[in-house]
Amino acid sequence: MCGLLGLLTTDGTSDDAVASVDSAMHCLRHRGPDEHGTWHDDELIFGFNRLSIIDIAHSHQPLRWGPQDQPDRYALTFNGEIYNYLELRKELAEEHGAVFATEGDSETIVAAFHHWGADAVRRLRGMFAFAVWDTHTRELFLARDPFGIKPLFLATGSGGTAFGSEKKSLLELTDLIGIDTDLDPRAIEHYTVLQYVPEPETLHRQIRRLESGCYARVRPGGDPEITRYFEPRFPVRPFAAGREQDRYREIAEALEDSVAKHMRADVTVGSFLSGGIDSTAIAALAKRHNPDLITFTAGFAREGYSEVDVAAESAAAIGARHIVRVVSPAEFAAAIPEIIWYLDDPVADPALVPLWFIAKEARKHVKVVLSGEGADELFGGYTIYREPISLKPFELLPTGLRRAAGKLSERIPEGTRGKSLLHRGSMPLEERYYGNARSFNDAQLRSVLRDFRPEWTHQDVTAPIYAQSAGWDPVARMQHLDLFTWLRGDILVKADKMTMANSLELRVPFLDSEVFRVASQIPLEQKITKQTSKYALRQALEGIVPPHVLHRAKLGFPVPLRHWLAGTELFEWAHEQIAESGTDHIFDKAAVARMLNEHRAGVSDHSRRLWTVLCFMVWHGIFVEKRIAPEIQEPVYPVSL
Repeated sequence: MCGLLGLLTTDGTSDDAVASVDSAMHCLRHRGPDEHGTWHDDELIFGFNRLSIIDIAHSHQPLRWGPQDQPDRYALTFNGEIYNYLELRKELAEEHGAVFATEGDSETIVAAFHHWGADAVRRLRGMFAFAVWDTHTRELFLARDPFGIKPLFLATGSGGTAFGSEKKSLLELTDLIGIDTDLDPRAIEHYTVLQYVPEPETLHRQIRRLESGCYARVRPGGDPEITRYFEPRFPVRPFAAGREQDRYREIAEALEDSVAKHMRADVTVGSFLSGGIDSTAIAALAKRHNPDLITFTAGFAREGYSEVDVAAESAAAIGARHIVRVVSPAEFAAAIPEIIWYLDDPVADPALVPLWFIAKEARKHVKVVLSGEGADELFGGYTIYREPISLKPFELLPTGLRRAAGKLSERIPEGTRGKSLLHRGSMPLEERYYGNARSFNDAQLRSVLRDFRPEWTHQDVTAPIYAQSAGWDPVARMQHLDLFTWLRGDILVKADKMTMANSLELRVPFLDSEVFRVASQIPLEQKITKQTSKYALRQALEGIVPPHVLHRAKLGFPVPLRHWLAGTELFEWAHEQIAESGTDHIFDKAAVARMLNEHRAGVSDHSRRLWTVLCFMVWHGIFVEKRIAPEIQEPVYPVSL
């Protein structure tokens, strides 16, 4: 696990370029406080900060490897973990005679690439972003895991191609790369609608992200040639009558195998634990491999916005030691600038704030934690996935009647029962569903965003994704869309950024290739019913998770943002951010201030929209205006826990 940074130059490396990369690595210090260094040859510079998890004493980076007749042919820098590395090492040694000098997973990647080429990425079970430099062919190979658990940013200019785990490190190299720092107005609008910046965009026009499930080849002086290697599909396999339990066992066994592999580490592994079924299942299975398992949860001292009691009950039921972190409003507000700095681009999900606090607490006790991200997308867990059931009668209506229902909904006053149902029932799935994030509609956005462009709506992002799932059932299409939008744009960004900010490695056993294979074959009726979601998963987890959790709806880490923005906790803070922000050219600040006052007066709940704008204003103050300078502490941790 590390923070990586590299530069493939156009005209060759220089001492100044090496020094610049080494200096920019300071932006990644939280990702790897255990070891730091650089390596270079005539055309490539690698930098790394290592958080040592497996083979602590030997698997240093950048790692050199080659077959016996071509020693040190390859150089690797790698962020992540390969959970099936033991099985792959055995196969490579037995079938190809590969020889390994360490006990870690890094060598496995290089050996696999040497023998299997680009196809090696399809055989890796894990989370990863890595770069392999072939000193013979002078070609750089970059790859990212199928779901986008680990980030990888790219920037290509006249000086070459830079790549790294954090965008802020690339911003330190803009002159060296030969790119400008102009903001991307389309990405800004996408962020304002979706609450995150969708891949491959970033808020900087000339810095992009290598998308999840993709690899790239780059030669000196050339542009990256990107190939998608993972195309998620949902090939439904109906449950045989009377054999349902066989399929439930298959799900449970796949998840148990994944957790077992995710527990591989030379350091202590803990687990995040909310009050829902997903994290509880992971913790319960992890307890089988670590009798001294420690679980962690965060909450707030406000009724209805904490799962601390349920999580504690779950921890007691599985026999785990449990640690709770309660976050106050004052702590919440004070941490925002630092959190935004770690994010690189704003993510307007308030749940990432308590996640940051609980990660900070967990790092005092463990170096690795497991978590339940991905279960909803794979097994059909979001409440919105049940919408096709409630809207099914509209599918039977002629097109003309559906349009009439939509026009009727426009005349119904806001807040009237049934208005939303009519409106959404009149729209095809491709128009009404764009993921779990919903902030501004077009009319609201037009009143706030100065350069609003109607063609840059959510469909600008979702239409190409929907085109790939034509003919699938509606829930599978929603799951597929979320894999490419909400999951990798919000859920996994906050998971990676908030844990790595505290030099803590987070692992997500649900997002495993074998678990996905099993989950993708579940038919619609085994995912969503009128009464519940994730039906097949709940059946599979009977006897694994405590009964009080099995059929309980998930809250996660809920935040009382609506109350705080209207009260003394955050109103003045929000008012100050709006007044001091230098984003007048982007937002109508008077309109934003009116939203804040309306929210305080109870005219309308603008909390989600306000939070979206406020996060951007803080981001702009840090990265553009340089008006806000968060105090980023140097990570000081023991090498192992």
